[in-house]
Amino acid sequence: MIFFGGNHLRYVINEYVEHYHLERNHQGIGNKLIERQGEREGDSGAVVLRSRVGGMLKYYHRTAA
Repeated sequence: MIFFGGNHLRYVINEYVEHYHLERNHQGIGNKLIERQGEREGDSGAVVLRSRVGGMLKYYHRTAA
């Protein structure tokens, strides 16, 4: 990855940290998220892709029914 200045580097690091703590499952913690936001959506609803850093980090979740 090529960074175009300090602001770009900080942006990418912040995006990665948010992905790591809020979206990425952790096998060492029982395949759970470190910080959970809101309630679990459940098994209904469409599956939606959320990407960060130009698609390098991806996270799939269900929308509310």
